[in-house]
Amino acid sequence: MAADPVMMSDEHPLYVQKFEVTVAEWNRCHGEGACDEPRRAPAGKSATRTPVTNLSHLDIEQYLRWINKRARHPFRLPTRAEWEFMARDVMPNKPDPIFTDRELSWASAYLTEGIAPRKLKVQGSFSESPEGIADLDGSVWEWTDDCYAGDSGVVPKELCPAYWVGGEHIAAVPFVERDPARGGCAVGAPPAHLGFRLVTDVPPSEK
Repeated sequence: MAADPVMMSDEHPLYVQKFEVTVAEWNRCHGEGACDEPRRAPAGKSATRTPVTNLSHLDIEQYLRWINKRARHPFRLPTRAEWEFMARDVMPNKPDPIFTDRELSWASAYLTEGIAPRKLKVQGSFSESPEGIADLDGSVWEWTDDCYAGDSGVVPKELCPAYWVGGEHIAAVPFVERDPARGGCAVGAPPAHLGFRLVTDVPPSEK
């Protein structure tokens, strides 16, 4: 976990993994029969230091069930608001929006050329937040647990068509998507890589 919890705006502490889940951590889940498909680190990169990517929201739900049972601790994905709050000090300055209408903010993000590197790098290659959370501004965009419901408003979780992911900007990605560069993005410019990190409301030393 990061050195310090993120103190949210409502003053509750959020405990956040310092790094994104790695290829090696994912493969332990696979090795125990809880995650469907193994992953490989790119040539020349260590599986213990490379974020696991090409994961859908459904894939991550498998990992969550496994790690919570194995660790006997209530880990989860962050909400969109939590992700944005924890990343507030490390994200690059946003360019002037193309559209000023709030309803068209997604279009501004889609049409603005990204500045974050797209090459997958090992953990610790990017910035670190004041709490010690690394790589929030890196090339791996991170799934959250907040549903994108479009114009329909709130939908039941079992019917959610897409989830928000955090990265250079916030984008909505279909829940089954693993490679948004190929499959597209529900809202916003497509991320380079999809991964995740875990958070918890309970101090990791407690059960």
